Amino acid sequence: MPDVAQPAAPVAIRAGVRAAVERAWMAAVGSGALPAVADPAAAPGIEVERPANAAFGDFATNLAMKLARPLRRAPLEIAEALAAALRTGPDAALFESVEVARPGFLNLRVAAQAYEALVAGVLAAPAAWGRIPAVNPRRVNVEFVSANPTGPLTVGNARGAFVGDLLCRVLEAGGQHVTREYYFNDSGAQVTNLGASVAALRRGEPVPEKDGYKGAYVETLARELPDEVWARATAAGADTAVEVGAWASRRVRGMIEASLARLGVQFDVWKSEASLYDEGWVDRAVSQLRNAGQVYEQDGAVWFRASGYGDDKDRVIYKSDGSPTYFTSDTGYTLNKFSRGFDQLIYLWGVDHHGTIARNRAAAQVLGYQPDRYKVILLGWVRFVADGVEVSMSKRAGTFVTLDDLLDAVGVDAARWFFGSRAAHVDIDFDIELARKQSADNPVFYVQYAHARIASILRKAEAAGLAPATSIEGLLAGEPEAALARVLARLPEVVEDAVIAEETQGVTAYATELATQFHAFYRDARVVDEAAPDRSARRLALALATKTTLANALGLLGISAPESM
Repeated sequence: MPDVAQPAAPVAIRAGVRAAVERAWMAAVGSGALPAVADPAAAPGIEVERPANAAFGDFATNLAMKLARPLRRAPLEIAEALAAALRTGPDAALFESVEVARPGFLNLRVAAQAYEALVAGVLAAPAAWGRIPAVNPRRVNVEFVSANPTGPLTVGNARGAFVGDLLCRVLEAGGQHVTREYYFNDSGAQVTNLGASVAALRRGEPVPEKDGYKGAYVETLARELPDEVWARATAAGADTAVEVGAWASRRVRGMIEASLARLGVQFDVWKSEASLYDEGWVDRAVSQLRNAGQVYEQDGAVWFRASGYGDDKDRVIYKSDGSPTYFTSDTGYTLNKFSRGFDQLIYLWGVDHHGTIARNRAAAQVLGYQPDRYKVILLGWVRFVADGVEVSMSKRAGTFVTLDDLLDAVGVDAARWFFGSRAAHVDIDFDIELARKQSADNPVFYVQYAHARIASILRKAEAAGLAPATSIEGLLAGEPEAALARVLARLPEVVEDAVIAEETQGVTAYATELATQFHAFYRDARVVDEAAPDRSARRLALALATKTTLANALGLLGISAPESM
């Protein structure tokens, strides 16, 4: 079957305004109204922003002030030249007004026809709405969660699942090529300690006090330990804790994968620490550091000269007993990832890992990669509150709240929303009672209700013999309609800003704002009106475009958009 061309995404208003300003600049230079920038490398970028005060227009740009120094002209003079080019150029129809304001701002009000065209585009290509051309197309590897396979995912270490999945969804909507990756530390002392804990219970002994793991899941592992594994682990010459730990970590990994699948989080790559040694990546990475002259021996240990690359001290690669450190495998992993052709590596780590960032970036630099291609997003702490009381979380003590516990209590949608609505680095209190509320007090319920309400309105209209129009031409003379269209149009901007900042909490804020604006529109404008079928059809079209926008924003969050509630 031949490929069927898909409708193109509607042109984002802000992107169109930015392009129009750039064309006006080039036109002013071409006409002689403005001189060219002598050094193209000094040419400023074009910033287009929404003013805090809507009275100044839909958008403003400070390009004239940025051009003042390289052109050696007054900002107001430059702004006037740019304004004249905008008013008379090919993009003049995009603007209702173009005004110059001191000390050199251009305030731009977009014409209603541009919003009408955008809504028509949303209706024609709903699936593409909110997806934008790549801001800076890259192959991005995002590694997140990566909890040790020593116990179920807790609410604390599962925060990375929410934040990482949302970041990946937004990067993809921004045209990036994203690989989701999970790294298992499956060859360290923690896995051996888990094995020792399971083995002790299998023998009927208490779990070791030091470094032992407790909890119902450890008892379950001990009961489910296959006889053949136990026989092999207790054979002469076998290291029981290592053998049992290897089996237990695989079983725990299965538990982790099942929990993540329930959350709707899928990974493209599952990478184990042991494989980095088995496949030779660690040896190759250490050899490259050594060949670069950045490895030395002291006190029987092997060291990397990290202090020469921004770290506060040098770092041990191999201890005096010959055993590797976590940094050693991390370096092999860095080489492995870059060898797969990624332009950017993004890691989501707990804030307690902040001390490891400098050494890993240093190693990346010595391995031949720009350190800014190695980015770490630190995740703030999560305080889980139930009935006003903080619940402590510890895998070893077994007093933790698991991801599955949370999903049982509040559901996937509420959990995703509450984690997605805060900046990644911010510590949060997760209020389970609020997340469970089925009322406007609960923000995810509030936004989902707006979507369901529109679906109900459309069903009511259909029963009355009314259907959405394909255009809202002439409708935006009314303020309720114009206000809703202006908010609706911002979805691509929210995506673009999130991609550039690699911060995604703006999506939840936007969805809430749009839901609020729709409720105001529905309060002030009669949508299903058999006495005015033409106007009703156009209002239904605007409502349908809003429904699509809400659904696509919720989709970026991995949250459902219900048709009824």
